[in-house]
Amino acid sequence: MSVKIETPTGNTRMRWTLPNILTVMRLLAAPGVAVMFLYFHRPWADWFALVLFAAAAITDFFDGYLARAWKQESRLGAMLDPIADKAMVVIALLVITGYSGMDPWLILPATAILFREVFVSGLREFLGDKAGLLKVTPLAKWKTTAQMTALAVLFLAMGLEYVRETAAARQDFELIAALSDIGTTDVNVIDLAKYSGNLFWNIGLGLIWLAAILTLISGWDYLRKSMPFLKDDTE
Repeated sequence: MSVKIETPTGNTRMRWTLPNILTVMRLLAAPGVAVMFLYFHRPWADWFALVLFAAAAITDFFDGYLARAWKQESRLGAMLDPIADKAMVVIALLVITGYSGMDPWLILPATAILFREVFVSGLREFLGDKAGLLKVTPLAKWKTTAQMTALAVLFLAMGLEYVRETAAARQDFELIAALSDIGTTDVNVIDLAKYSGNLFWNIGLGLIWLAAILTLISGWDYLRKSMPFLKDDTE
């Protein structure tokens, strides 16, 4: 399925294929993750953000797969796909680091990931028409998968941890009355969160550190490939 839109010049066309539409939806979902915390109370905001983020991450596989299978690869998709991925990762990292109390074990890998993304984007901009040298590698795909998986697990852990924290105050009747509005006084849910929240958080931290290592390695690979174009000419 595709819709062709003719530009004013009359000699080029922008193709709105299903893969491209999925990519645009993923791009729009990135700020949507943060919006969940604006319009919903926790832990519902955590659950909705998790579902939205996971659904968007799944489209990252399908848009590329469908574009190749249906031979619908396009410049629009090639341009938007990495932007959507970076927007999802950056916004999710901002939300999670903010609501996690600025955990230093999270801030350090998050800083490494953000630094690499900005650095590689700057390299591509500097190289201009030679930016094709920095094509997406299998390692870069693995780092994106690791990032998406880690962030989804951390969103899950955040929701469970929030529920767990309410367990300590469940003897406070005023708090119980307030918490009943957001559905966190179910003893079964609280017990589950008490034992699972910290476990998933540690798993998420392990995955985000793995993602940070892969991110830095792929960043070094891109820098190595661009080095010949960064040297000054000498007489």
